[in-house]
Amino acid sequence: MYDFQFEPCQLPDDTQALRAEVREFLKENLEGFPAVKKAATWQGFDSEFTRKIGERGWIGMTWPKKYGGHERSALDRYVVLEEMLAAGAPVAAHWIGDRQTGPLLLRYGTEEQRQEFMPAIARGEGYYCIGMSEPDSGSDLASMRTKAERVDGGWVINGSKLWTTHAHRCNQMVALIRTNPDPDSKHTGLSQFLLDMDIEGIDPRPIRDLSGSEHFNEVVFKDVYVPTERLVGEEGQGWQQVMAELAFERSGPERYLSSFLLLRELVKEVDPSDGTARRLVGRCIAHMATLRLMSLSVAGMLNEGKAPALEASVVKDLGTSFEQELPELVHDLLGIEPDPDGDTDLAQVLSYLTQVAPSFSLRGGTREILRGIIARGLGLR
Repeated sequence: MYDFQFEPCQLPDDTQALRAEVREFLKENLEGFPAVKKAATWQGFDSEFTRKIGERGWIGMTWPKKYGGHERSALDRYVVLEEMLAAGAPVAAHWIGDRQTGPLLLRYGTEEQRQEFMPAIARGEGYYCIGMSEPDSGSDLASMRTKAERVDGGWVINGSKLWTTHAHRCNQMVALIRTNPDPDSKHTGLSQFLLDMDIEGIDPRPIRDLSGSEHFNEVVFKDVYVPTERLVGEEGQGWQQVMAELAFERSGPERYLSSFLLLRELVKEVDPSDGTARRLVGRCIAHMATLRLMSLSVAGMLNEGKAPALEASVVKDLGTSFEQELPELVHDLLGIEPDPDGDTDLAQVLSYLTQVAPSFSLRGGTREILRGIIARGLGLR
């Protein structure tokens, strides 16, 4: 039986100076950004902004200096992420590389891969997407069918991936591919590869969502040749590697701040004498404060070198439920219909988040998958 371990984590005093530095930077560099653009935040792709972040040393903060990192703590990194998301900064260009690809290569990559790819991410010049989900697979990642056949010097890949965020804008993909089909176990025989997105045979096809954005993609592979040195980790160990990678994705401040801009606009608009509005705002702030403490606890565990996979899944599940609930609560309170051409920032932000909120419980593992992980961790399944 496993017990949850959300031990309190206090941010060190020296992070206050870092927080003030980040806030000053954001005040200067987000001047003139409309509220609805800020609401996109970690879905907002802005390569120029990402390069500025890299110049400040705020990408790859915890990585070794020899790979372009800065050898700072996970708590320093947490403060930067929290400020970026709360301000609505467009961080999508470096988000995956910083959050997942770099740590993946540190743990499983070769020295040559670390030297080649990680410094560019830290400079804000390496943009990464993740090739996991596939058409007709639903939330069952292990049922994927994209395969790689071994040839002289490497593999040839055929198949497709779906919901690959910003694949049409990224220069690299980390893809989970079936290299050795096993009829007795769909979780075995999977491997991860680093793919250049501009090589022959890779075709990213943007998918327009309800808000009119094109950040999801279907990516089709047709006879894509990948050399042996682009294999990440050990052949056939892709499932274990992906599970470790997803732990980095499930507990950060993005798991409770995706709808934060809506709460901020709500506070600006409501009448403080309205008791119903005060109760709603108070409830939402209380929920967000609790989620922040849980998320910060996970950051503290990561800073100590622990692997809080179960706690991260809990934060992700509760956090996305909160993020999805907030647009509905605001709509019920104010009776505002979602309208992208609304005449207030609140109306526009509400419209955008109403349209994209359904995706919050899909990315990083569906609610059903997460609750299965939690149940197994608690010995209930």
